[in-house]
Amino acid sequence: MDLGELERDNTGRCRLSSPVPVVCRKEPCVVGVDEAGRGPVLGPMVYAICYCPLSRLADLEALKVADSKTLSESERDRLFAKMEEDGDFVGWALDVLSPNLISTSMLGRVKYNLNSLSHDTATGLIQYALDQGVKISQVFVDTVGMPETYQQRLQQCFPGIKVTVKAKADALYPAVSAASICAKVARDQAVRNWQFVETLQDFDADYGSGYPNDPKTKAWLRKHVEPVFGFPQFVRFSWRTAQAILEKEAEGVMWEDSSAGDQEGAGRITSYFLSEGPQTCPRAPHRYFLERGLEPATTL
Repeated sequence: MDLGELERDNTGRCRLSSPVPVVCRKEPCVVGVDEAGRGPVLGPMVYAICYCPLSRLADLEALKVADSKTLSESERDRLFAKMEEDGDFVGWALDVLSPNLISTSMLGRVKYNLNSLSHDTATGLIQYALDQGVKISQVFVDTVGMPETYQQRLQQCFPGIKVTVKAKADALYPAVSAASICAKVARDQAVRNWQFVETLQDFDADYGSGYPNDPKTKAWLRKHVEPVFGFPQFVRFSWRTAQAILEKEAEGVMWEDSSAGDQEGAGRITSYFLSEGPQTCPRAPHRYFLERGLEPATTL
């Protein structure tokens, strides 16, 4: 798997895919959707789809694909290599979301939470397969959030496709198991070959599992926190574990943010226009304008 694009720029997202087998453009196909790395505070989150014709589903099952969490790294690598060898009927696509993208999405002025990001990424991969000519008839998805709501949303996006969203789908449906293997292999490789653009003193490559409750991961975060700039981009700043360490170990920062008091006394929208009635004292400008030295150029 070539993750060179991510290694050259690991600040955003990158999409990888296999060639689309000819048979997948001719026969109805089943698609499995799963992710790897949703919970860790370190490294990217990877979404994957894996698809094959319904007529070859038994061949996919014969590969002994299973939930990636139940397999060793060597078993996952072997199964992924086998799927690559069987590229005449199995195809896949990945979307690798960097920690930086996840953090900026969740911490932006307009919040974009992890569930929404996950849903949109899964939807985008299914649409990508359709755009590549894959003849999709069924989609199986490992749930994020409430399965009924998620399934309804996907069904609305793809009304001509039968969509099934279930918890533990990676253990129930071979196509989802295969997708989970693709996602996990990609994430493991991305984490293993991560290119740190920051200069880290006494760099320690042993950061454990990357999960917030792992003592090794917590120790690594405390060791590599920078008082002003925080963590390397390998870290998801939006995770509570990272935020707690920043609050304790890093310098305090006063962020530009509207306090509750800024909204007190805010009137109706019509109050900002002149009326023919008695004029009241002009309202003080919002702090946003005061801090930037902005004044009205004209009167409405």
